[in-house]
Amino acid sequence: MGDTDLMSKTPPASSKPGTSTPAMGVREFGRWIWTQLTSMRTALALLFLLALAAIPGSLVPQTSISAARVRTFRTDHPALDKLYTPLGMYSVYTSPWFSAIYLLLFVSLIGCIIPRIRVYARALRQPPPRIPSRLDRLPENRVTALVGDRQDAVANAEKWLRSKRFRVRTTAEGISAERGYLREFGNLVFHVSMVFMLLGIAWNNLYGFKGTAIIVEGQGFSNNITQYDEYKAGARVDTDALAPFTVKLKKFFVRFETGAVQTGAPRDFTAEVDVTADGTTTAETVRVNHPLTIDGNRVHLLSFGYAPHITVTDGNGDIAFSGPVVFLQQDGNFTSKGVIKVPDARPERLAFDAIFVPTSAGEGMPRSLFPDALNPVLYSNAWAGAPKTETGEPENVFVLDTTGMTQMTSGDDLLRFQLKTGQEYRLPDGKGTIALDGWSHWSRIQVSRSPGLPMAFGSLAVGVLGLCLSLFIRPRRLWLRVRDDADDNPRLEVGGLDRADARTGLSDDVDDLLASTRATNPTTTNPTATNPTATNPTNPIALTEQETP
Repeated sequence: MGDTDLMSKTPPASSKPGTSTPAMGVREFGRWIWTQLTSMRTALALLFLLALAAIPGSLVPQTSISAARVRTFRTDHPALDKLYTPLGMYSVYTSPWFSAIYLLLFVSLIGCIIPRIRVYARALRQPPPRIPSRLDRLPENRVTALVGDRQDAVANAEKWLRSKRFRVRTTAEGISAERGYLREFGNLVFHVSMVFMLLGIAWNNLYGFKGTAIIVEGQGFSNNITQYDEYKAGARVDTDALAPFTVKLKKFFVRFETGAVQTGAPRDFTAEVDVTADGTTTAETVRVNHPLTIDGNRVHLLSFGYAPHITVTDGNGDIAFSGPVVFLQQDGNFTSKGVIKVPDARPERLAFDAIFVPTSAGEGMPRSLFPDALNPVLYSNAWAGAPKTETGEPENVFVLDTTGMTQMTSGDDLLRFQLKTGQEYRLPDGKGTIALDGWSHWSRIQVSRSPGLPMAFGSLAVGVLGLCLSLFIRPRRLWLRVRDDADDNPRLEVGGLDRADARTGLSDDVDDLLASTRATNPTTTNPTATNPTATNPTNPIALTEQETP
């Protein structure tokens, strides 16, 4: 072709200098966005971003877990509060940005999986690939002279391959075989299980709830939102339609270790309860890791402690308070701290900041020697103040607000006293009396409903199984060809290829396939197959392990 012909050729419009590429249309742009979103790289990036976005949920107090902690944090950190509030940092897991990452990850996984399922379905319907023209270029290959009949050799090889669960394709040229289809199946199962696990978690977060409450022996709990000390529910939970049932704690039993090793460690605690549901009351026993199931709700035992029985009379001689008071454990020997509030006492309201010791050391110090109530003693001080106007504002029952109150004194010292069971102490200046009538156990229970938990755990188990298949199944291809050389002497060519890094076994399979062509029992390896010269030492073809066709 001459220069004139070259110059007469007009280049396409897109190659002319200064010519711009046509703008991307709406459909093309949407397709490009979908391609980027459904790539595996994007799915991994979103998974990492989701884990990163969950970190603030464990560092910043969450309203759904403890509204009181959120109020305290906002008061103590006003500068951070101005930043955290618009970002939704107090409700991370329900914030718009966290939900957006979650939904994008969900869509990305589905977009990745569906095309791969189609490709896998087509691969299952297709026979093994044809024999390559150059088997000598494969990682493992063998060439040897054909011994015996051609058809018998091919039949023996086919029988051996099928015994090893290879899919076999036999043609006039030879045999193609492949196995390891479960590897991709396991990979797909793992990714599909991830989608269902996300669905289970979402279902659980939307329709599940969890709440805790403290019950003292002899008292009960009703499954009502007002009965919970802490309550966390999904967005789709109707708190006005909770399953109606009650749990009454009849007796709580605890057993502590008394031996020389781990003295005082709790070995077992059991609650005997009466459960009333659907108009029927039944006696049940609740133990650690053995919860009750009531109308789809699970009731667990979380912890326990002591509740001293206190009676307080005011300055007018009236009983202003009488009943058990929950004290919270402070150490391993159940030294417990609590607050006794008597706002109805007159002419002055009273309050006591106290420590309950189940086994007192007898030294005048609030220190327990053993967690069981062997020598219970109540150590306390006393406060008094003018009656307070009730505002209805909630307050922490375990914290004493001394605003407007003065601590009582005994002479020049602050008033401190101790009580044993059955004892009464008279407050100075005729302000009243306080008595320790006895004590009871209390138990903290957790009531929860997790409708999506079976799906999440089941998907996780199936996903682990699929992951094991994808890790341990070795996809492998083997080929066998019978070819006549220039001297019209038939020879066998065998090659193998691993479709993944299987590390070992390919060489053995190639040798065994070659040996099966001469074996009377093709499932048994012929030891002479790996050394073709043993059967025909004079054959020049058999002297070389590899030869270019």
